[in-house]
Amino acid sequence: MDSDGKPNAEAAVPGGGDVRLVQPAVELRAAYMDFYREWIDSGEDIVPWVVERDPSDFPAYVRFLLEASEEARVEEGWVPHSTYWLQDGAGRIVGAANIRHRLNRKLAESGGHIGYGVAPSQRRKGYAKAMLAQALAVTDRLGLGEVLVICDRGNDGSERTILANGGRFDSEFTEAHGNVVRRFWIRREP
Repeated sequence: MDSDGKPNAEAAVPGGGDVRLVQPAVELRAAYMDFYREWIDSGEDIVPWVVERDPSDFPAYVRFLLEASEEARVEEGWVPHSTYWLQDGAGRIVGAANIRHRLNRKLAESGGHIGYGVAPSQRRKGYAKAMLAQALAVTDRLGLGEVLVICDRGNDGSERTILANGGRFDSEFTEAHGNVVRRFWIRREP
């Protein structure tokens, strides 16, 4: 935790390699906008959900992301959450992770503690595995002993990433719109 009590994912954590989780910052606008545009241009569903938000007023977007970790600023029905961007050695943003500080009913069924996504052009390079490992280190600092991570059934790459980070299959859940998700728990050492 930093001096403000927020998780600090820029510290050395397992799985780091040549990528690291960084807190959103206005100074990273150009790199983030490249990442965002790639997702938009791909036509794929954007993961995690916070990347879908319109970043055209970038300072306001970064402020939203940073303030979302504060209990007093969370909207009713939501939980505090921290967003990090995965930055490679060249300074590019290649992924994003959203870490929920606790679960509500909806997250316990189909959202989990961590949502993460890698830019379409950057997949199959080990970035998801490294990002999830670093996100789990953040959950350690939040005091979470067990972490729920969820992926869509059929998303074999994400399932392999979860399993490689210690995930144990728990169950499947069918969402209201018919999508089936697979739920995995990752037990963390105290």
